Amino acid sequence: MIDAADGAGHRPYDAPMSDGRVLQVNVSDGGVPKRPVDGARITRLGVEGDRQRALTVHGGPHRAVSLLGVEAIRRVGAEGHPIAPGTTGENLTTEGFDVSALPIGTRLSIGSECVLELSSSVTPCRTIRHSFRDLRFGRLNVTAHPADSRMYARVIREGTVRPGDAIRLTPPTDDRAERWLAAAQLDGAERASNLSLWRSAVAADVPVQIVDDGELLIAAAPTLPGPVFNQGFGFANLPHLADRAVAHFARHRVTGWLWAEEHPWPGARVEATAAYLAGPVELADGTPEGPAGLGVRELGRTEIGAWSDLVARASGLSAAIGAAFAALEPHLAREAHHHRFVAELDGRPVGVASLHTHRGVGWLRAASVDSRHRDRGVHRALIGARIAAARRLGCDLVGASANEAGTSARNLERAGLRTVAVRRRYRIDPAA
Repeated sequence: MIDAADGAGHRPYDAPMSDGRVLQVNVSDGGVPKRPVDGARITRLGVEGDRQRALTVHGGPHRAVSLLGVEAIRRVGAEGHPIAPGTTGENLTTEGFDVSALPIGTRLSIGSECVLELSSSVTPCRTIRHSFRDLRFGRLNVTAHPADSRMYARVIREGTVRPGDAIRLTPPTDDRAERWLAAAQLDGAERASNLSLWRSAVAADVPVQIVDDGELLIAAAPTLPGPVFNQGFGFANLPHLADRAVAHFARHRVTGWLWAEEHPWPGARVEATAAYLAGPVELADGTPEGPAGLGVRELGRTEIGAWSDLVARASGLSAAIGAAFAALEPHLAREAHHHRFVAELDGRPVGVASLHTHRGVGWLRAASVDSRHRDRGVHRALIGARIAAARRLGCDLVGASANEAGTSARNLERAGLRTVAVRRRYRIDPAA
């Protein structure tokens, strides 16, 4: 459905599956090496007795367990590197198959209880550099060495695993893992887009307080109530860290919102539901739709005013937030990866939108269309023009979020995008 690789460029082999076993179970109090233990219980959030120091870039339900095959360790070691089971931080050292050669979505039934599902490759970082004689930890990068990568897995069924436990492999039966990988790419692009917007506001002396930590991004703006500048992102993958958003909103005494796939705490109330849609850029030809005389073009870096004015009017923003957009636009216009577009009917602006490119993904931010010109194809024209621009800029994937089952979602589907995830917005009122 979605022709997308994960953030580390993993492409599954077309290789027969052979069962294997657990060679070693490894844990640590943070960092590497992880030390062997006689066994450990694996839960939804990871291996009991194991910790990560960088909680915002490791862990969470989609990265609960890391695995590496001893076959890869032996190949790397044969090159003279001081690598051994556990030194690069894998929780499970496997034997009998190359774990990174398996397709994403492969299930591993371990022993009599635990079932894991491969979710992505692990991007190597400098923490593991001492396992390599030249400190070049990129030796485990899946793009350069696809058979020698560590892999992440989510937990399908909790249970205890021990060295010697048999591992039975089951190939993927649907595209769930594929859709999750595409959604993870959209999350990164959405995060980058919001960070550009909020940093542009700060550059314009708009009082926005930003937490930029790993995959988490949170903003609070006491003088600008509402979701635009008081939101948290990254909690779809790290729902167990929702307290960080609560703390940031409480510190600045604002009502805030966060996006997640599941309730961040019992009784949390859903305020909105959004579909995250993605598709290869080749699906749309970029041909503008709409009435005669309609054209869409990218605004130049010095063309300031029309974009923020129409965003404020068409989106019904408050006077304070509209003024913030007017102040931040000159700074946003200079952001290298952010592109603003205007739809003009007979030379008059009737709609605006923007595109943010990030690591091969073109993120389509919400479009704003003048109320007098809605339902005339302006929104579809803005979608097509931005997809065409993303293709010219070298993107492989385009994505957007929209109210589930709304007009925007239908227009995105008409352009060739398909839903890969559904996210829910939760309101956080620290004062309550």
